Amino acid sequence: MPETTTDPSFVVVANRLPVNRVTDADGGTSWQTAPGGLVTALEPLMREKGGAWIGWIGAPDEVVKPFRHDGYQIVPVELSEAEVEDYYEGFSNGTLWPLYHDAVAFPEYHREWWDSYKQVNKRFAEAAAASAGHGATVWVQDYQLQLVPAMLRELRPDLKIGFFLHIPFPPIELFEQIPWRRQIIEGLLGADLVGFQTPAGAQNFLRLVRKRTDNRVERYRVFVKDSHVCAARAYPISIDVQGFHDLAQSPEVKAESEALLEELGHPKNILLGVDRLDYTKGLRQRIRAVGELFASGQLDPAETVFLQVATPSREDVEQYRVLRDDIDLLVGRINSQVGGVGRPAISYRHAGFPRATMAAMYRIASVMLVTPLRDGMNLVAKEYIACHPGRAGALVLSEFAGAARELKRAYIVNPYDLDGLKETIMEALTDPYAERSKRWRAMQRQVWNHTIDDWANNFLRDLEGEPEPEPEPAEPEA
Repeated sequence: MPETTTDPSFVVVANRLPVNRVTDADGGTSWQTAPGGLVTALEPLMREKGGAWIGWIGAPDEVVKPFRHDGYQIVPVELSEAEVEDYYEGFSNGTLWPLYHDAVAFPEYHREWWDSYKQVNKRFAEAAAASAGHGATVWVQDYQLQLVPAMLRELRPDLKIGFFLHIPFPPIELFEQIPWRRQIIEGLLGADLVGFQTPAGAQNFLRLVRKRTDNRVERYRVFVKDSHVCAARAYPISIDVQGFHDLAQSPEVKAESEALLEELGHPKNILLGVDRLDYTKGLRQRIRAVGELFASGQLDPAETVFLQVATPSREDVEQYRVLRDDIDLLVGRINSQVGGVGRPAISYRHAGFPRATMAAMYRIASVMLVTPLRDGMNLVAKEYIACHPGRAGALVLSEFAGAARELKRAYIVNPYDLDGLKETIMEALTDPYAERSKRWRAMQRQVWNHTIDDWANNFLRDLEGEPEPEPEPAEPEA
């Protein structure tokens, strides 16, 4: 069991650590802070409270001793190669991920995956129990660790325990497929506060608690027998808005955006998609819709380019290899049929890019296409709004992304409806400036008034105190 040299009052438990190992030219290694909004939001609290972050380093069968980084403790948890296969690739990403995303891919239920999931969750819980100071606050993150809250409460009833689910929580009819549904529900009920991206996710969870347990439920609170009260509420996550805005305004990013425009041939319009290569992101539907717009002549490849970034993801998993090959073939076929002179209609980039390059892409995009089949939030939509310098950008947003509940003035679309998707893309491109500007200002207000810091502060305020009695925050300004 990992041991720490500190007695932290604030502990984060996540599948991955907030640091990446870097090898220099001489072969030496060091640890650098990983990019990401969650790390940005929580690092100041970690330093202030002498906190600890518990997670896996990302390499199997490797033992790394705890160490300090930027004023807080890093507590690595070891995973074997078999556990990476069964707990992570198996139960987390082969069972929970597709099921929680409306079963857009078939979830698999294997007992050996579940056994590994339990075993690894127990290891994380034990690491947290060994690391946290008396009465500390422990914040557990995401679907890989849903059993940790109850396990940790059994080990350390003195702790204040929070849990946040970054992906959607499915409807009761889907969740009940899981053979171990009650164990997962009881695992989450070990927390004092369970946070979801949307009110619908919280309500789905509370309905399951009513149906599958004997605990009394009053509004958003569950009275866990002979133990504690568990609240379930929505806390929509956001981004470091100022950080993204400042990055996009930097001379380096401005220069990169100009170079990218030059590379693309200075088209009149740029449609942009930015996604992980994942079957939940609606890539097939989006590319088909744009391809049909080019084929019909509604989009002119001499004036419009569709820039699609698909960051490689889980490439050793068969479903993802099939998706990669399908997208490659689809893009190639469209470009061979409707390519413009000197450049393809679709500029497809199957690669990862640094945040500065993404900010450069956001700067030049006339229309951002965010059309997942299901998403907990989708922060790309908010990043675009923070980075785009104009006053009339346009966001085409799936109604099945959590962000659609907040960004109501986006061009909302059902990604399964290809004709509707095509009409909405054209509407976003051709609407008068005044209409686009009105929509844009409303979305900017929403994003700037609800930052990643607000998200973290609101969750921790409610975890450490009594949540406010009102049912849900007011709707964002339209």
